[in-house]
Amino acid sequence: MGTELSYEELIGAAARMLRAGERNFALTGAGVSTESGIPDFRSPGTGLWHRFDPRQATLSAFRRDPAAFYERNLPRWENILDAEPNDAHRALARLEEMGLLTGVITQNIDGLHVKAGTRSLFEIHGHLRTCRCQACDQHLPFSQLVSRHRAGMKPPRCDCGGILRPDVVLFEDQMSPDFFRATQALAGCQVLLVAGTSLQVYPAAGLLDAARHVIIVNREPTPGDDRADLVIHGPAGRVLRDIVAACG
Repeated sequence: MGTELSYEELIGAAARMLRAGERNFALTGAGVSTESGIPDFRSPGTGLWHRFDPRQATLSAFRRDPAAFYERNLPRWENILDAEPNDAHRALARLEEMGLLTGVITQNIDGLHVKAGTRSLFEIHGHLRTCRCQACDQHLPFSQLVSRHRAGMKPPRCDCGGILRPDVVLFEDQMSPDFFRATQALAGCQVLLVAGTSLQVYPAAGLLDAARHVIIVNREPTPGDDRADLVIHGPAGRVLRDIVAACG
């Protein structure tokens, strides 16, 4: 269907689907944050995994050498903390405000949906607002992890002496509680608006199966395109802003 309609017709069709759905969700990936200066993972040449070895961000790497783990990963996370929401995040918050989205499920750890004002949010890969102690399980602001590392505590430790780790889902990690809450929330989902994700990471990509209808917004084709009712190629900020306008 996506190849038969013009861009304007696709936007209009997406708006009509959202207005007709009584229980709609959005699923977002790294592509919604690239316009905020945060690189995605798989874009040719610019994606993080073309410049960094993903094995450096595994649970095994953290356990094997936490000091080296932070030297490699903390600069990237500090840059994320300085980012601001873009049109994609604001558009999804606006769709929720309009009553056209029940909630947003995100694979991102950048917290930009929170900054944009989304209220019902499922951060299935965790977030960078807090960290926790591996020994006593105390939760602290992530800023304390950063400040302790900058002060020369490598790896950063809790007051009890335990090593701190971010509240994010690393490779080899268990999924966050938000993932299981999201799967329950998706029961009866009419429309899943998928934006900025390559749909190559499971189990997140499997969430499409919970929705009756699927709209995919992405710059490049995805493995989920055949499952979608509508596929709109383009930058997430522009497409989602235009959908909001069409719903208006």
